[in-house]
This record gives sequence, C-alpha cells and structure tokens, in this order.
Amino acid sequence: MIRYTLKCDRDHTFDSWFQSADAFDKLAKAGMVACAECGSSSVEKSLMAPAVTTDRPLSAPKDPREVALAKMREEVEKNSEYVGLSFAKEARAMHTGDAPERSIYGEAKPEEAKALIEDGVPVLPLPFKPRKQAN
Repeated sequence: MIRYTLKCDRDHTFDSWFQSADAFDKLAKAGMVACAECGSSSVEKSLMAPAVTTDRPLSAPKDPREVALAKMREEVEKNSEYVGLSFAKEARAMHTGDAPERSIYGEAKPEEAKALIEDGVPVLPLPFKPRKQAN
C-alpha cells in the first residue's frame, strides 16, 4: 500500500491510499480518483516527503490524535462484543427487537452499512479497522 497527498484542479489537498503506484495511475487515468472536498476528478500527486522516524517503536502512537484513537480502540474492544462480518445482521436484529441490545462492533460491506443508515439503524463507522478476532 502507498499513501499519496493529492491535489485537485481547484487547489484542494487530501490524502488517499492505493494498492501501488500503478494502481493510482490506472485509477486516475480512468477518472476514478476524485477530490474528497469538491468531487473533481482532475487530480494529481502533490509533492510530499516521507515521514520516517527511528526514535520510537513502529507500534507506538506518535501524536495526540493517535493516542486518542488507541484509547478509543481499547475502550471499544473492552466494552463491546466483536461480531465480525455479522455486524449488519446483528445491528438490524437489535434494531427490530429480534436480538437483545448490547454494544457490538464488527465489519460491514459498504452497501450493508448504507442500508443500515437508510433504514434508521443507529450505527457509526469506527475510525480504525477492527483487529481480527475469533468469534
């Protein structure tokens, strides 16, 4: 995976991840890379410097935002049940009263998450990817 800082023709900058440099080139050429702010598909790579440090372990948070995210992950994992790929099914069942309400987290396909939101099921995306856990 590679992260690029991108810039659109309206001078908006944003970051995005790609499978490879070739993947970015193919997607950009096909008009499938769009500005996160205005939607323009006239996007190019911006000049950026790699952020490489050797003064801390790679797993240690480096700034207050990372510390806050690590704390949030810890709280979610400690106080919620991981339901894995059954998240959409479990959330919907709790919403309809077919399952007891409890704090859960897991993974859902984009179309499943969209359907939950459209149906008024109270869900929120987490700002981190769940760790793989055994059910």
